Parts: sequence; structure tokens; C-alpha cells
Amino acid sequence: MFRDGMKVAFVMAASLAVHTSHLQAQEKARQPNVLVIVADDLGYADLGFQGGKDIPTPNIDSIAAGGARFTNGYVSGPYCSPTRAGMLTGRYQQRFGHEFNPGGEGGGGGNGLGLPLSKTTIANRFQHAGYVTGLVGKWHLGSGAKFHPMQRGFDEFYGFLGGAHTYFDKQEAAVMRGTTKISEPEYLTDAFGREAVSFIERNQKKPFFLYLAFNAVHTPMEADKDRLAKFSSITSKPRQTYAGMLSAMDDAVGKVLKTLRAAQLEENTLIFFISDNGGPTMQGTTINSSNNAPLRGSKRTTLEGGVRVPFLVYWKGQITPGTVLDQPVIQLDIQPTALAAAGIDVKPEWKFDGVNLLPFIKGQSSGKPHETLYWRLGEQNAIRHGDWKLVQYDLNVDNFPSKGVTAPRLYNLKDDIGEAHDLAEKHPEKVAELTSLWKAWSNEMVEPLWGGQPNRRQNRDAK
Repeated sequence: MFRDGMKVAFVMAASLAVHTSHLQAQEKARQPNVLVIVADDLGYADLGFQGGKDIPTPNIDSIAAGGARFTNGYVSGPYCSPTRAGMLTGRYQQRFGHEFNPGGEGGGGGNGLGLPLSKTTIANRFQHAGYVTGLVGKWHLGSGAKFHPMQRGFDEFYGFLGGAHTYFDKQEAAVMRGTTKISEPEYLTDAFGREAVSFIERNQKKPFFLYLAFNAVHTPMEADKDRLAKFSSITSKPRQTYAGMLSAMDDAVGKVLKTLRAAQLEENTLIFFISDNGGPTMQGTTINSSNNAPLRGSKRTTLEGGVRVPFLVYWKGQITPGTVLDQPVIQLDIQPTALAAAGIDVKPEWKFDGVNLLPFIKGQSSGKPHETLYWRLGEQNAIRHGDWKLVQYDLNVDNFPSKGVTAPRLYNLKDDIGEAHDLAEKHPEKVAELTSLWKAWSNEMVEPLWGGQPNRRQNRDAK
């Protein structure tokens, strides 16, 4: 009897060990979650890890401290919608005509414009791979039903379709849950944090892709009373409001990170954090009291202040905390990096302009993710090749009250991050080299589907 009992116990223990090992193997083999956090109109110098002093951002700073920070992080568009189109497709948005906002800051308003339906999004690809996909926040890629996020690869959507939104509830500006307009009584940034937490909690048992697209710190400038009181020492009222708005976003990010830790998902979640463009500091933009120092220029320009952004990648246990990389990268890299982390094969016909950043972050590749990056927004344009940048930018930057752009100006960003010293006359051979490279790229692009004026591709020759 004793021996029979021992035998049964041994069999049960062996069975339990096999079952446990199988569960562990399953857990180990589970594809990582992907979280992409995008701030809106954030100033380059406004976060703590970027040197900001007057607005504490401990939660966003913790992503930088625990992961990789790129000091030369860029976006492919100097304002909202084009950057998002590039990120979601992994391709320069000028390749498919999404060069401008579809109908201005309102995001289209039923004008039938939006991210071309022929384009496959990162959400489509993760959805196809068995992920549950969600968007919380700002869309700005078309307001028509055919452009709705849930028609573009997202299983869930909570947010708004246009380019800007009030932060306090107004019936005429209702947010949407799925395809239904609802009333949202909570301060909108807090609501987005709440919904992101809910998405994670409800989907923690399966791999998920979550795109958390804050409208903070985009106008209108609205902060709640408690956060305004928190920054009562800031004497500038616009800056005080901006501080409250940014602090709210940092609080929401903190709640999301806490939820990942509580669900024991932190080591199995790849996180990206960027802004969609630089802060709007120039007349002609919806100024929000942001600070782009030490960069020159603003949202809506091809100077560094318009296209250079905070750029973080975090993956606990996979990325060495405090990694700092100086190689230029761009938001187009997010999709191929995320797909590689998930083990999803990238097909050549997808023709990504972005690259997988993980080998560079982990020190497995000593090369450069990109030797050359390009920009085009109508007549404004730029190219960065190594440390050299050739740019034509909006004349309003220099308080020149006229439409149009400057002559080509050449800067060495290694020595002159503020683009203060034009070297075009001193290095005409470098101007010619970069002009040739930019024109070759621009000739591969298409004319914009809407907005702006037809591109003057010979612009540099004419100046």
C-alpha cells in the first residue's frame, strides 16, 4: 500500500513538473506586447531627461533611465498627421501623398481625406499576427467612416478623430468609444490614461499592441485646477497651464507603467516614447508655451526645432538601462523594430524606410541605422547626411513677413545643433552633394494628395 502511494505521488509530481515546465515554456515563448506612446506638440527641452527644470516628469524620465535614449531622434513630418502616417506605415509619407494635414488641425471634418486605404498599418500587421490592437487618443488620419481606426487594424478605439480636442467635456466635441460618440466627464488626459490602463488589464493574458496617442500638450491650453495649483510658482500663465497639461500626461504614463508592473508584464512589453513634432513656438502655429532649446525653429518648420524630438525605447531585461545612442533615428523605425521584437517576418515588398533598431540598441551592430534622412513639406525641405544638414525653411522663422522659404542653408549639427552658422558659402561642394541626394529622393516621392502648393522640386536650383 505504501509503495503504491509513493508511486502515485511520484507520477503526480512528475506530471505537475511537466505541466509547469510547459506553462513556463509557453510564457517564455509568448510574443512581447508593444506600447507606442506619442505626445503632441511637446517641446524638446520640456522633459526632465532632456534638461527640463520647471516641470517634473518622473514617469517619462523613468522610461529614459530604464531603457535607451536617442539624442538624435527625428520624425518625418514637422506637424501632426504626416508624422502619424509615416509611423503607422513605416514609410516616408511623401511616398503616398500624405504630406500635409488632411484639412488642417480639425483633421478633415468629413472632407473625405485621410490615410490612403491602400496603405497597411502597423495595427493591421499586429492584428494579422494574432495580437489584440487598441488605439487610445488622437487619430488625425481621416474623419470619414472608411478611415476610422477600427477599419485600419485596431480592434478597439477610444479617442477623437480630428487633430485637436478640448480637455473638458463638451457635447459638441464628444469623444468616441468605437464608433459611438460619448460624453467624457473626466479631464481628457486622465481619461486617456484610464482607458489605456483598462485596455492592458483586459488584455493581459494575450499579446497586445497599444497605441497611446495623447493630445497633450496641443492647444487648447486647458489644465485642471489641482494641477494649476501645483505649478502656482510659475508666473507665466501660459507656461503654468502648459506645465499642468504636461504633468497630467506624465501622471497618465505613470499609471500605465504601474499597471504593466502589477500585471507582471513589464519584462514582456516593448515601449516607445516620442513626440509627433517639435513644440509650436512660431507665429502662425498654435503656440502652447513649449520650449525647444537648444534647437532653433518650431513645429511646421524643417529646422531641428520642428522635426527633432525626444525618442525612447524601453524593454526591461532586453535593453540595458541608461543606454544612450547618438546615431540619427526616425519614427519610421518604430514599426520594423516592433515587428522584429515580436518575431514577425518583414516582407521585402513592404519596402520599409525604417529599420530595426534593436541590434544597434543591444550593441550587436556598430553601423548607423541611417546615413541619410529626408524631409519635405511643400517648399520647405531638408536632408541630414552624417553630421551635415541642408535645409530650406519657412521665412517666418526669421521674422521675415513673407510667404516662401529661405535659400538653402548648410549646418554641421555636430558643432551647431542650434543651426546658427550657415556654412553654404564656405562649403559649396557639400551643398551640391546634399542637393543631389535630396533631389534623387524627392523624385521618388509623389505630389501631395491635398494641401499646400505643388512641390517645387527644382527649388534649390532656383535659389
